[in-house]
Amino acid sequence: MNARTVSLPRLFLVLATALLLGGCAQNGGIQNGGAQNGGAQNGDSPGAATHSGATLGYYWQALRGHLQIMTAARPLDEWLASPDTPQPLRARLQLAQQARNFAVTALALPDNASYRRYASLQRNAAVWNVVAAGPFSLTLHRWCFPVTGCIGYRGYYAEADARAEAARLAATGLEVSVYGVPAYSTLGYSNWLGGDPLLSTFIHWQEGDFVRLLFHELAHQVAYAKNDTAFNESYATAVERLGVQRWLGLHSSPAARAQFAASEQRRAQWRALTRATRERLSAIYESKEALALDHQSLTAMKSEAMQTFRADYEALRTRWLAGQTQPAQIAGLDRWVRNANNASFAAQGAYDDLVPAFVALFEREGSDWPRFHQAVQALARAPQAERDAAIRALMPDAPDEAPAVPGITASP
Repeated sequence: MNARTVSLPRLFLVLATALLLGGCAQNGGIQNGGAQNGGAQNGDSPGAATHSGATLGYYWQALRGHLQIMTAARPLDEWLASPDTPQPLRARLQLAQQARNFAVTALALPDNASYRRYASLQRNAAVWNVVAAGPFSLTLHRWCFPVTGCIGYRGYYAEADARAEAARLAATGLEVSVYGVPAYSTLGYSNWLGGDPLLSTFIHWQEGDFVRLLFHELAHQVAYAKNDTAFNESYATAVERLGVQRWLGLHSSPAARAQFAASEQRRAQWRALTRATRERLSAIYESKEALALDHQSLTAMKSEAMQTFRADYEALRTRWLAGQTQPAQIAGLDRWVRNANNASFAAQGAYDDLVPAFVALFEREGSDWPRFHQAVQALARAPQAERDAAIRALMPDAPDEAPAVPGITASP
């Protein structure tokens, strides 16, 4: 649809949709050279970080960027019918159709217009997200919007704009991180425009990672709790992990399953490492008041924790490379580790920390997908305190989805 044909009420809806542009910030996992990143956990008061959240310039770039993606998308059948479509892309779009139908029939995910079109963006990310946190905190700075509520990231369609916002925040004393986002969910608000499209930024990922991201994005259209990014992202991550295992078991080749298993093993070890470091940093920051530590002491303890993290990653990396892992497969992790700070750790935690609770909920509901989604929807509607208590009650005493990494303990 051409932007000029959009009526005024729908123009406002498009704007609201565009403001969801960071609604799911996932950069592909280890297979694609990165770790799951993006999103945020809640923390600051709802009024925090609204100083520039309502600027016309930001709204305009969001509206323009989203409409450009929507108008670039064409139905999958058109791509498949075109003789100009390269064979690798044709095969992947056919796989996407199969996975999209599987999401509906096997996982009870929405049957709508989303991910039935494809857009070639000619860039390596759909948007770039900015996250920030204090020097002694794993609570993310937040921005507040009319539709999504307060979220711990701010998305831009131009990397330069994201880095300019990061520089502005860094000048105030915050630690910042900027990362590319290959896909985002508009929570179903774009379905009347043709739905969220498949994008060139992730279309060629290996099968398991491609399919799991598709399931993740669709899950955001099922349940969304305002002002609770950790809940939203952990639920979608649980859906992707449970869903991709079922897909691989029923539809993938042995080679695709082996490829995914190798990348998933790396991911599990990476999650164990970063979870241990988040717990250590959190304990350090929480000790500030109890032990009356000054900034110099806190800085020294934080520096030691970060040095340990980087040393443990280097040992893990050496073991990976001694196997069949290629340097290109972990290049994104190498960059993440070099630039790691409170902002990147806090953002990454939003995708992992509550996942065991949702897996437990899935099992409690008899592994029945409709019942599971309904239970999550009920939690999303509940007051925050009630929802938090329910999630805590579902959490196992010790997460066991990731194997231990030699030399890394879960607490300092």
